[in-house]
Amino acid sequence: MSLADTPLAPRADFERWRRRSRAIRTLRVVLPSLIALIFVSLIGSVAISTFRAQPRQTASQDEPIRLINFRAIGRDNKGRGFVLTADSAVRDPKDYGKVYLEKPALVLDERGPDEMRIRGSTGVFRDGKLQLTDGVRLSDSDNAFQTAASMFDTETGELSGSGPIQGSGALGEVQAKSYGVYDKGERLVFKGGVRMKMDPKK
Repeated sequence: MSLADTPLAPRADFERWRRRSRAIRTLRVVLPSLIALIFVSLIGSVAISTFRAQPRQTASQDEPIRLINFRAIGRDNKGRGFVLTADSAVRDPKDYGKVYLEKPALVLDERGPDEMRIRGSTGVFRDGKLQLTDGVRLSDSDNAFQTAASMFDTETGELSGSGPIQGSGALGEVQAKSYGVYDKGERLVFKGGVRMKMDPKK
């Protein structure tokens, strides 16, 4: 190495040190900023996902609950058992005590001496009372009737209807505007424009 080249070595080392120092200062500024940017982006991504999912959760919570092959068992205050079934049951989202039934069927005192069956196309169950509508049919060992609507009180065990009813009973054919079934089916009361055609064979 010549004497002319000697002063250049410290200068080159100084330039390398200055470039390294400048790079370190730049990294000290850029790296924290980059980390902060990544952190903010992550928070934003989570927030966006949460907001997008929120309407779906709300919609699912608002959807009515549907039960397929619904079945309920109970007893009235006279100890008579009843079984309520339906193809489906849907709870009212605005009134949880109200249930809509599709093709409901009610059996009172199943396999007992006072068995009675009631069927309808639609029904509503609320506050212990079952309302059956659309082509309601009532039948027991002695009677078979068709009516527009029936109301069964699960507490008292009484069955009533305000719509027209017609069919055949123990004494013959009967038509009336309303009816009621009391005392575990032992009393069948017809009211309003009652017409009866006696069957002499009965």
